[in-house]
Amino acid sequence: MGNNVDKNVNDYFSKRRSIRRFEDREVESQLLDSILLEASKAPTCGNMQLYSVVVTRGKKERDELSALHFNQPASKAPVLLTICADFARFTRWCELRNADAGYDNFLSFTSAFADAMILAQQITTIAELKGLGTCYLGTAIYNAPEISRLLKLPKLVMPVACLAIGWPAEEGVETERLPLNAFVHEETYREDSDEEILELFKTKEEYPANQKFVEENAKQNLAQVFAEVRYPREMNEEFSEKLLRWLDF
Repeated sequence: MGNNVDKNVNDYFSKRRSIRRFEDREVESQLLDSILLEASKAPTCGNMQLYSVVVTRGKKERDELSALHFNQPASKAPVLLTICADFARFTRWCELRNADAGYDNFLSFTSAFADAMILAQQITTIAELKGLGTCYLGTAIYNAPEISRLLKLPKLVMPVACLAIGWPAEEGVETERLPLNAFVHEETYREDSDEEILELFKTKEEYPANQKFVEENAKQNLAQVFAEVRYPREMNEEFSEKLLRWLDF
């Protein structure tokens, strides 16, 4: 029996796909609670659990949140989980216990950010192993101030990711990945030559869906699609400036 379980898990990791279209079917509260409870066993900085999850189910509330995620298809899921880096709860506890809480700084933010992202991945894995589909929405950071106001997040709480969750209405699209030697370095960081870098990205550039992106955007190559269309410098700088102003460390 154990071997069968291991095989199923191995198949999951090698074949997992993001889901962007979901059935019009409820995700039961009991199931969602079990996922979140199991996910809370994830590693966390100092065992402080520096995260919170805001569950959005209502149609009106989901529509408002979806708009802040640029109405991308996955944001229409029956459940949206906004994963937050949260030092507010821990700070309040310290203050109530007469402890000097010095967590309104950048270092503490990075600790809470890491906790929240680890939790997000744990939720993703557990939910998918239970048959649900998920999609990670990184746009939570793009509109963090607006999302914070919508969800009434207090000081020291910041949305860092959103997970769209529901019963899959599609199989999802298989995506390419860089080869192992592209991101694994032995002992020290290996600096690849220009030729080696191009070889590492060859799989991505030859992937049919990516070639279609290049053609549709009238670009010369995939790098130009990423750097000039999907994530251009102007957009990165604009949202970076907004985020830094809002964080105001």
